[in-house]
Amino acid sequence: MNVENLRQLTSATGPFASVYLDDSRDSSDAVLRFETTWHAVRARLVDLGANDDLVTEVENAMLNNPPAVGRRGRVVIATADGVLIDEHVPNVPPAPEVRVSDYPYILPLTTIGVARPPYTFAAVDERGADLTTHQNGIARSESVEGEGFPVHKPATAGWNGYGDLQHTAEEAVRMNVRAVADRLTSVIDGSNAEVVFVAGAVRPRHDVVAALPVRAAERVVQLHGGAEGHRVREAEITELLDAEFDRFAHTETTRLIERYTEEQASASGLAVEGMFAVCGALRAGNVDTLIVVDLDDAMVVMGKGPRTIAPHAGALVQAVVGVGRADEVLPMAALAVDATVVTLRSGLSPRDGVAALLRYFPGGG
Repeated sequence: MNVENLRQLTSATGPFASVYLDDSRDSSDAVLRFETTWHAVRARLVDLGANDDLVTEVENAMLNNPPAVGRRGRVVIATADGVLIDEHVPNVPPAPEVRVSDYPYILPLTTIGVARPPYTFAAVDERGADLTTHQNGIARSESVEGEGFPVHKPATAGWNGYGDLQHTAEEAVRMNVRAVADRLTSVIDGSNAEVVFVAGAVRPRHDVVAALPVRAAERVVQLHGGAEGHRVREAEITELLDAEFDRFAHTETTRLIERYTEEQASASGLAVEGMFAVCGALRAGNVDTLIVVDLDDAMVVMGKGPRTIAPHAGALVQAVVGVGRADEVLPMAALAVDATVVTLRSGLSPRDGVAALLRYFPGGG
């Protein structure tokens, strides 16, 4: 999800309800399963001390907002004043996770691949295209219909005027391709889309991509979809899009692991591990990327201020004002210093299940 949506949480006041559950709609009994799950989640919120207003906010989001398409997890974070986060995520939890705490639980939203970059989906054919751009959780759609007509060549050459009509059809297709490419380029430039999916039959999608300027074409991933008289809808090929985003996520994860490993091997001081070192870096505002692998049920102590945290009271200069779960407090402290938060499922095994890449060598300014 968009990182700014997460950063807004640092200015909100708890208690927070954080719910992470399976919202898949990929079976005939999906609605019944969801209703059963929600009743159990609601009861758990009450057991954890959520007041009526807080339960109502979560309930309204769960029951009234659009459900998932296909297999998806869902994260809802709310206070009694309103819903702050309501996101579908590709990872489906094996069982619902429900928390009521002074801090929101954001780790399900920080796995690489959950936060999808701005992207544009273009379903193209010989007549035009349907374009949808996803940015900051908002989807904007439009259609481009070229003025070229006819777009089909005659089926046989056995009549006068065949050559003229064939030439006219080819020119009509070129005209429509140019209209789509021009508009798609404007959309990409205006949205800063990092990925552009172009879906359609082989010829029209290749023609559109070939007509794009290099700055746009280098972001394109081509997908096969659609048929004569039917432009494919994004919802029809979600599995293909998921596979591409999984590939991007794998590449990004590999780069992060390699960067951390290289910094650690070079003894640059820019890669630290363990609760003591990471808390110290957060207090100093020196964390570029917080890497969470497995914090289990670890707790930290807190002073005044969102980043005044330590693994125990002896590590804090000021008085302790609270104790909280490390998997809630550390990510929020990282957001408070404008750091990136990443959850890794494998690839690293840092001490205490947590590590960080730093902005500068400690003590070096």
